[in-house]
Amino acid sequence: MDYWGEIVGQPEAVGTLQRASEPGAATAHAWLITGPPGSGRSNLAYRFAGALIARDAEERGAVWDLVNARTHPDLGVLTTQKLLIDIKAAREIVTTAHYAPAEGRYRVIVIEDADRMPERTSNVLLKALEEPPERTVWVLCAPSEADLLPTIRSRTRSVRLVTPSPAEIAGLLHERDGVDPVAAERAARLAQSHIGMARRLATDADAMARRERTITTALGIQTLGDAMRAAAALAKVAEADAAALSEQLDQQERDDALRSLGLQPGAAIPPQMRGQLRALEEDQKRRAKRSLRDGIDRILTDLLSLYRDVLLTSLGAEAELVNREESRRITELAERWKPRQALEVVTAVETARARLGRGITPGLVLEAMFSRLVVASEAGA
Repeated sequence: MDYWGEIVGQPEAVGTLQRASEPGAATAHAWLITGPPGSGRSNLAYRFAGALIARDAEERGAVWDLVNARTHPDLGVLTTQKLLIDIKAAREIVTTAHYAPAEGRYRVIVIEDADRMPERTSNVLLKALEEPPERTVWVLCAPSEADLLPTIRSRTRSVRLVTPSPAEIAGLLHERDGVDPVAAERAARLAQSHIGMARRLATDADAMARRERTITTALGIQTLGDAMRAAAALAKVAEADAAALSEQLDQQERDDALRSLGLQPGAAIPPQMRGQLRALEEDQKRRAKRSLRDGIDRILTDLLSLYRDVLLTSLGAEAELVNREESRRITELAERWKPRQALEVVTAVETARARLGRGITPGLVLEAMFSRLVVASEAGA
């Protein structure tokens, strides 16, 4: 697979960044990569960073290994496990922007989730973009240009991504990860073209089982009691999913941190190094909280696909179902509901996602959503 081969469904974006990163090419000092969740924003940003840092095409593979591990000396990363990027972290990364590249052509600073910067934090970045160092390139990632201040947008060159097709993602899973074509197609379809989630579903049997449980639980709701039990059950599904993901990442990060300190995994921690590990543990705790909220949102996204399937079926639309494996039960539900009831349930899920984004307790969000589902279902009976 070539250097850009893992970026699927984005030929125009790849072409633009490939040309901008060629040795001798004039490149903008700041870029903004936007696109829907799962479209590969961060992966493309880091691929671009590696290409900018490498002195020539022959170096790209070795540079990418370090960039992918976030250990290259010419790479800076600003991200957060919190809901917002705080101003202190922004000030620290802005300071490093003035460092000259240690090994490569450029120093590159990637800001993941740039939409998580409140105005005060954005203003810190704005000053850096107004007076850019000669050999530093900023790469910001966000869902859309509207998520950033107009003054930030005006100082960046924009690259917009599109949602890759399930077939393109299935092809990547087969070629890169060796996933059986049938399993790859199913994972890409159920993930609704979210690249990261498709890989999890294709390679982690537990993740696929949790998604199946989500759909089965939702299809079994008929009464208000069912709704409350479903809310509690799916909250536990999200907790299990978040715990599994966090456990895997936490151990890898701890082992990497120990190696960077010159220690082997399992070795006693010298007192002078314990502060660094405590800071890592605090970051991991914050990530666990965010992972739980992200897990609830993933459940809501899966439910949204289910109820949209019901709505399309009730309308008699000629469209492929996301949850094709449950077509019989989807048809039965569509026959019980009128299109208006199905639309009301779809709206309830979208409302739940908005409430979750405002920080409302996930359990209450699920209970309110499923209660509304029962009311809509009874109205259509």
